[in-house]
Formats: sequence, structure tokens, C-alpha cells
Amino acid sequence: MSKKHYIACDLGAESGRVILGSLADGKLALREVHRFPTGAARIRGSLRWDVLRIFEELKTGLRLVASSGVPVASLSVDSWGVDYVFFNARQPMLSLPYHYRDARTERTYQPALEKASRELIFAETGIQFMPINTLYHLIADVEENSEIVGIADQFLNIADYLHYLFCGVARAEASMASTTQIYNTTTRTWSKELIRTFDLPERIFPEIVPSGTRLGPLSAELSDETGLSGVEVAATCSHDTGAAVAAVPAEGDDWAYLSSGTWSLIGIELPSPLINDAVRAHNFTNEAGFGGTTRFLKNIVGLWLLQESRRAWAREGRPLEYAEIMRQAEAAEPFRSLIDPNDDRFVKPENMPDKIAAFCRETGQPAPETTGQFARCILESLALLYHRALNELEQLTGRRIARLHIVGGGSQSALLNQFAASATGRAVLAGPVEATAIGNVLIQAIALGHLDSLGALRRVVKESFPIQHFQPQQPAEWRKAIERFESLKP
Repeated sequence: MSKKHYIACDLGAESGRVILGSLADGKLALREVHRFPTGAARIRGSLRWDVLRIFEELKTGLRLVASSGVPVASLSVDSWGVDYVFFNARQPMLSLPYHYRDARTERTYQPALEKASRELIFAETGIQFMPINTLYHLIADVEENSEIVGIADQFLNIADYLHYLFCGVARAEASMASTTQIYNTTTRTWSKELIRTFDLPERIFPEIVPSGTRLGPLSAELSDETGLSGVEVAATCSHDTGAAVAAVPAEGDDWAYLSSGTWSLIGIELPSPLINDAVRAHNFTNEAGFGGTTRFLKNIVGLWLLQESRRAWAREGRPLEYAEIMRQAEAAEPFRSLIDPNDDRFVKPENMPDKIAAFCRETGQPAPETTGQFARCILESLALLYHRALNELEQLTGRRIARLHIVGGGSQSALLNQFAASATGRAVLAGPVEATAIGNVLIQAIALGHLDSLGALRRVVKESFPIQHFQPQQPAEWRKAIERFESLKP
């Protein structure tokens, strides 16, 4: 096969990248062409995404690719889930989309669970209960922004909306639709029951397409503006975790994955959804994966804790690079302070070190005082949370999990990888770092007929990128830490 080139537009909660992927002789090479911040803006008490600025940044990246003269076959966008944009035939954007952490769902989440029971919602969707889910934001829009909803033709989640801007085709890709808690993972359609229960207008729900769908050519307007021609737009896995899981270089069925970044998404790949009372009680989720698979996982707080702490230290005049933070964490005293990262106080973007210190005081532990102590507390606590989640996965599925594949930006932390191996008592295989972009690119290759299967995709990953291995250490010390962690109650 001659060398093929694809563009991955990979959007995260902190930054976005335009990446050129080149596939030849069973190996993939990536080149970052353009990087930019994606951060949200506070506007009159609300938290919003400036999606049009993100769109302009993506176009800058496309122009840079075009200037290199590389013949590009296709492009695709992936992003975080949940958030969405309203539009109609005359207006391509009716309002700036809300950020999933916006406080407005505090008013809609509990009333929604009272109106339709947890049992009904979970039976329909199989999705983990979180106030950030699209369902509770749409309810807020119907109640508080009825004038916008009234003139909207449709909504699209962020990556799918950008596909629409690129090629004019409005479709909801399945992996992204499944994050909304309005998608029925069994029928693979929007849940008519929930749409009816919450009085959501049916007309705003877009047509759903499978992962790896070719949408159409880049519009003439965008071709002229960027200099790219002959490029097709594809909906790969629009949800970044869906793309990342597709790129896990694993074989067999005794492995779990951890997509490690702002969020920690830990789970296994199943052939079909697993929906029952025990799964609901443990708050696991069934999201759509590539090739009709199910990503059975738990979405837990991740390096958000460290990211927010770093921002707080920078505001105090102590800007620190992650490498220095990790160095200080490694030198800090082990197991001095632990937190439960799932505690509700850690969800909102406020002064994270203060909240961590308060949790420690409330649980009779010394509060962290130095940067290294805060960072070590966060990393050890995350690793202990991974231990709990893997044990729950084994109980719920009956599978034995021998290996944990860690992918994404968090896999760059050798310290966290080692803590994860030691806390879980399992081998950890770390990498690739760019799993989301890799999955995005290689699903494009499948969509265009350049690769033939998910198995072939994973073989390319295995041949193309280094994987680091970590084995459990200090089992006695970690067993004591597990007992302490499980007894934490503020």
C-alpha cells in the first residue's frame, strides 16, 4: 500500500491539536502540526466553550498541512463528550455552548432523577449517573432557554458539530451519542422514552451513524480557505475515549484499559452492553465503541486534580512544569495523606489544594503542605481508586483482569504508572501517549478501506509505538494503604 495521509483534529478540555498521520507498510507516524488552548470562558456567571475560536484554530492547522504539499485523504475530529451546540438552517450557531462543569445542572439533576427513576434511565441507556451528562443540560435548556430551543433545528455534540462546519453534514456519531444518557445502547437509537418523559423536542435529535462513517467532502468554502482539496470528512469515534480505546494495543480478553488524562476512564471492552441492578449500583457505564463493541467503564476524576492544583499554584506566583511536580512527588513521603478523588467537592474548578487539605483534616490526616506532598497525595489516591475500579470490574463481569493498559497523556507519568501497578497488583503497560489521535487516524484508514478491521488497527499500533512495562512493588505497604483508603469518610 502506498503511503496514505490523514488529519486528526484532537480536542481535549485543556488543549487541541491538529495532527498529521501517515500510514505505510503497516506502521503509523504522527506529526503535530498545530497546538492551541481550548479552555472555557466565564461569561456572566456561566461557563462556556468558544467553539468558533476552536474552529479557527483547526483551520490554521489545516492550512499548515496544505502548505506542506502532502496529499491528504481524509480528516476527522474527536473531542470530549456531553457538550453540544444548537443550530438551524439560517444560523450555524444559536448560542455559545455550555461547559459540562457549568453549575446549571445542579438545578436539574436531582429533579430529573425524581421525575424518572434511576432504574428507568439506566435501563434505557446503561449510562453512569453524572450531573454533567447531556440529558441534564438539555433539560436546563428546555426550562431556561426555551427561546433558543424553540428555533433550533438540531443539536450536535462538539466534534460532530465541527464535522458539520467542515462538510455540511449533520450526523451524531454513535460513540459520542452514547455519552449523552439519552441514547439507548441496546437499540442504538435515541431513547424515545426519555425524550417523552422529559418533554424534549424530538426534532432536535440528529440522525445517528456508526463509528467510521464517511460523511462527505470538505466544503468548497473550506477547501478555498485552507488550501486542502480532495479531502473527505469522516466521523471516526467522535468521542475521544472511543478513539483511544480503539488504539489500545491489546490481545485476548484479560485486559482492562485506562484512558488517563483530565478524566480517568477505566474499563474493559465487551461485545454488548451489560445492564443490570449491580452495574447501576456501582455506577458503571456502557458507551458505544468502534465496530459495535461496548466500552464498559467507569468515568472517574483524573489528572484534573493535579491540573487544577497547578493552576492554583501558578496564581500564587509558583508556576511549575509537570516534570518538576513529578520530581517533587517522587521525593515526598509515601502515604502521608490520601483523599477519595470521587468526593463531590473535587468536581468544580475552584482552589483544589484548599479542598484537598480540607478533606485530609476532616479525615484525621495531616494536610499536605508542599507541592510534592500535594502531588503525591493525588497520584497515590488515583492509583488506589484504580484498584477499587478494577476489582469492581471483575465482580460485575466475571472476567479476570491480568493487565492494565494505560493510554493517553497520563501514561507519560512513570510515577503514576508504577503506583497503578503496585496499587492494583497487576502488570501495567503504558502507551501510546497519543492513543486518541492514533485511533482517530486509523479508524479513518478503515473507513476509507486502507485497513480492514479493529484487529488490524491494533497490530499497526503495536508495531508503531513503544510500550513501557511496570510490575507491582511493595505489596505490603500498598495493602495497608488500600485498607486506609477504603475507610476514608469525611
